[in-house]
Amino acid sequence: MMNPVHWFEIPTTDIERANAFYKKVFNLKTQLIEMPWSKMYIFGDPEGVGSSGSLVESSEQNKPTTDGSVIYFSCEDISNELKLAEKEGGKILLPKTDIGDFGFFAQIVDTEGNRIGLHSNK
Repeated sequence: MMNPVHWFEIPTTDIERANAFYKKVFNLKTQLIEMPWSKMYIFGDPEGVGSSGSLVESSEQNKPTTDGSVIYFSCEDISNELKLAEKEGGKILLPKTDIGDFGFFAQIVDTEGNRIGLHSNK
């Protein structure tokens, strides 16, 4: 079955700062795409399994926030990403939390003010 989530966008106030943060914390490989109205850094494989997304310059319709939906990034061990997030200017909202058979989760605020979730099995 295909993953129903295909694409997501994470708004930024400083796209270069956000790109550096996500590359360091999540070891993402990003690609710059410049549109006439905006620029974005895309990551993931739109043709592969799972979903892909991008960091985008914010606009009136798309602003960083800690309210609303939360995008969760898969991690090998959340503890590593939490340390990196703080080191790179993010904040921990919810520390590593055991959710039994479902593994662990945590939440951070990135350098742009977005609430981002983390999930791992250890």
